Amino acid sequence: CPPGTFMMGSADSDRNADDDEKPQRRVRLSRGFWLGQTEVTQGQWESVMGTTPWRGQSYVKEGKDYAASYLSHADAIAFCKKLTDRERRAGRLTPRQSYRLPTEAEWEYACRGGSNTNYSFGDETGDLGEYAWFDENAWNVGERYAHQVGLKRSNDWNLHDMHGNVWEWCSDWWQDSYQGLSPNDPQGPSNGSNRVNRGGSWYDTARGCRSAYRYRFAPDYRLSYLGFRVALVP
Repeated sequence: CPPGTFMMGSADSDRNADDDEKPQRRVRLSRGFWLGQTEVTQGQWESVMGTTPWRGQSYVKEGKDYAASYLSHADAIAFCKKLTDRERRAGRLTPRQSYRLPTEAEWEYACRGGSNTNYSFGDETGDLGEYAWFDENAWNVGERYAHQVGLKRSNDWNLHDMHGNVWEWCSDWWQDSYQGLSPNDPQGPSNGSNRVNRGGSWYDTARGCRSAYRYRFAPDYRLSYLGFRVALVP
């Protein structure tokens, strides 16, 4: 994802948007970064951490290519740290490179992939099933679990499952609006009680899968529709 600017959130004229998506702000990201092409899978999690937190839980289908779930914010950070250490030892990362969770701004910037519409592919929901697992093609038809990643169409930056499948942890603490948001490399408030989640899930409606839609969970939550993807930063 190259450095650049984008309009974060929803315009005041968008009556279908929630207040926490406003006021819309022009945000500049001064450094490029890499983002996982998909959400972290069960196979990736097990290869790094050696555990299977989803095993025996409800609303789960197991397989190495299925999005990993039942992971708290601390779990996600632990994965990033362990992966960073492993890749540095293997010589695949320099000491100045590391994996971490994306900031909320980085996540929305990557999700949009250069678009300024409700979804990365446009404003209407008719094509959402081609890009996302959400309630209409998952929960409502009895497929009540996080699905295999990468089966749906990508956005223009070749990122899959940015809409739907599992909610994704971001690094930011939750704030109720974008009032006072820094225009340059925002990282959210310095403390709080909930962490930001983005993207919607297999359980959610089309509205919850919009690029600007925001949600939050307590950092210790572990749910069948809650996972993450990693960012790689210089």
